[in-house]
Amino acid sequence: MSATNPDSAFTFFSQGALLQEFKVAGHNIVQSFPEAKFYKTHNDAYLGETIGRTTNRVKGAELKSLNGRSYKLAVNDGNNPNSLHGGLQGWGKRDFEGPKAVNRNGKEGVQFRYVSQDGEENYPGTVECLVWYTANIEQGTTVLEVEYQVELVGDECEETVVGVTNHSYFQLNPGAPTTEGTVVTLGTNEYLVLDPTQIPTGEIATFPAIPAAGESFTLAASTPRIDDCFVMDKAAPGSCPLDTRSLPLRSLATISHPTTGLHLEIQSTEPAFQFYTGDGLDIPEVETDKGAKIPPRGKRSGIAIEPSRFVDCAGREEWRGMCKIKKGRPWGARSVYRAWKE
Repeated sequence: MSATNPDSAFTFFSQGALLQEFKVAGHNIVQSFPEAKFYKTHNDAYLGETIGRTTNRVKGAELKSLNGRSYKLAVNDGNNPNSLHGGLQGWGKRDFEGPKAVNRNGKEGVQFRYVSQDGEENYPGTVECLVWYTANIEQGTTVLEVEYQVELVGDECEETVVGVTNHSYFQLNPGAPTTEGTVVTLGTNEYLVLDPTQIPTGEIATFPAIPAAGESFTLAASTPRIDDCFVMDKAAPGSCPLDTRSLPLRSLATISHPTTGLHLEIQSTEPAFQFYTGDGLDIPEVETDKGAKIPPRGKRSGIAIEPSRFVDCAGREEWRGMCKIKKGRPWGARSVYRAWKE
């Protein structure tokens, strides 16, 4: 899909409705594989994937007191006893219908659709997920808008939990081994304090390793190390609607690199976002069908910024209002990625 300029174009794959290419001024600013097959065999890092049926972690890999019972989920969070990114075969590993060309809100775009059956990864209820990507150019800025909608369509249960985000890793100095030198500005410095298993304690505090909201910091070769959920709206557990798409966009993060002059701003209607400096990245070397070898990519080779609800809102009953859906009450979210070159 083009944003009306060949140097500003997007490529999507049906697996996970994933974003394979985000081209700005001729540069692809997302980490990716050159062929679709590698996303089936080498993508433990979730590159570009649409994450679901829930995002991030569910404590103890269990949903308690949902439909009057508990549901055991897959434990797939390394040494932690949690379920991560929807389980062993979350939505990022599933084949969506699409891309289907659409015109949405007056913009060129594509639509993907996936129906997740009752019991998939042991989540209750059959749900339909729709993903729309639209692209355009605004005063020299390449703009990608992503919209999500999830509805309970089956009759197997009264309620279920959902959450969706995109898991792209951004590299604004393409070809460099790490993101060292990237300048970062976050829209908040408040975050969910985590216990030793990466689950929120319930406390919201000031993150110790970065400056105040709106102030910039620069990523060094190994510091700061960040893999945390930052909070834009502390009142979200009691006030966040299931469908946030009608809310105003807020700037979650802006990143840039002085070597390339590339900039990226991520805006969203979501109340939080995960910011990950990629310290655990280990992307293996692959060889294309034509014999070209794509070198491995290691730690800190990309930055993930994932708009979302609070971590473990699916498992934490007092936060579950952010993600629990019933028939006729869809979950929705919208994010906008604005990129340009100086």
